[in-house]
Amino acid sequence: MFVLTIDQKGSRSGRDRVPDLLELLGSVPMDRPFERSVGDEVQGITSDAGAAVEAALRALRNGHWSVGIGVGAVDLPLPATTREASGPAFVAAREAVERAKKTGDRPPLAVAGAPGAADAEAVLVLIGRLIRDRTPEQWRILEHVEPGTWGSQSAAARRLGISPQSVGKTTARAGWQEEWAARPAAAVLLARADDLARGNDPASIRATPGAAADETELR
Repeated sequence: MFVLTIDQKGSRSGRDRVPDLLELLGSVPMDRPFERSVGDEVQGITSDAGAAVEAALRALRNGHWSVGIGVGAVDLPLPATTREASGPAFVAAREAVERAKKTGDRPPLAVAGAPGAADAEAVLVLIGRLIRDRTPEQWRILEHVEPGTWGSQSAAARRLGISPQSVGKTTARAGWQEEWAARPAAAVLLARADDLARGNDPASIRATPGAAADETELR
């Protein structure tokens, strides 16, 4: 499973942003939803690699958070809330978020807890760099472009009252297509790390959104 520990940057000198983050992550499908764990930190649990990728990238785009993803076992059955849960994946997530806080100019994200975690981290950091480096003007346009949908750039141009060429140039400069092509790869690498953590054959990767956790054994 995947445990995400997300910690606010510079919280001592700024306002509490946890309520905003919880609202931002509220629509991500999790086995146990994100909630405040302690202070200015939130945690969530998912068995879905795609959901882990989505949550991590939403937090990175927001810009105020360090993201740690722990891959490994969570003690089952899962309790009612994330705060009550425990297991090696939580330890790994703590290790990851502490390392994410010290990444310097690199996007503040780390993955830990299983063989293959470094591979998933590398791809997520590359995607995170694309997201982090976009300008507000680029985001104003990209928010109207549906990923992987034919004709979405033309539709965005009509809604925004600009030319399709302008939308096309923005998506190219912002690496929009590259981001959405790389997201599934990041999910596959996370799922592979999870399989390796459980001693399974990596060929049996499950990165399909919506996969439910089996709560009858320690994964």
